[in-house]
Amino acid sequence: MADFEPAFDLLGDPIPPNHGKRGRPQHVPTKENSNKIMLLLAQGWPDARIAGAMGITVPTLKKHYFSLLRSRDVARDRVEAIGLLTYWNQGREGNVAAMKEFFRRHDASIGPIFEDKVDREQERAGKKEQLRQEANNPPDDWEAVIPSQTH
Repeated sequence: MADFEPAFDLLGDPIPPNHGKRGRPQHVPTKENSNKIMLLLAQGWPDARIAGAMGITVPTLKKHYFSLLRSRDVARDRVEAIGLLTYWNQGREGNVAAMKEFFRRHDASIGPIFEDKVDREQERAGKKEQLRQEANNPPDDWEAVIPSQTH
């Protein structure tokens, strides 16, 4: 049986050649498995749930993916950065929908920063605008503002 063709289960994972025999097959870490774990960490999944989804035990998860598990707090940012880079590259290749999605996400992330700056710029009015505002909104004690005229 030298010409073994790998079979795949319902989730698309390869069925190991010793499936159905005694003992559990040894887990082989792959780039695809690392990406899956990074995505699950970004979703906030605990180790036990990730191990269950990957079909391995928690000690096996920690053994092979220790460095990924340590970066749990930055996983969401890393996944978001990869997504933005993918949209950017697809947009540069001519995919208009990808470029629109990139700018939608970009604008959503910097929107509050930009809006604060616009509000501050609007608060600063020029001399003519200040005089116009003062003319439309006189002070309550306007008599005190008028200089006294004594003869």
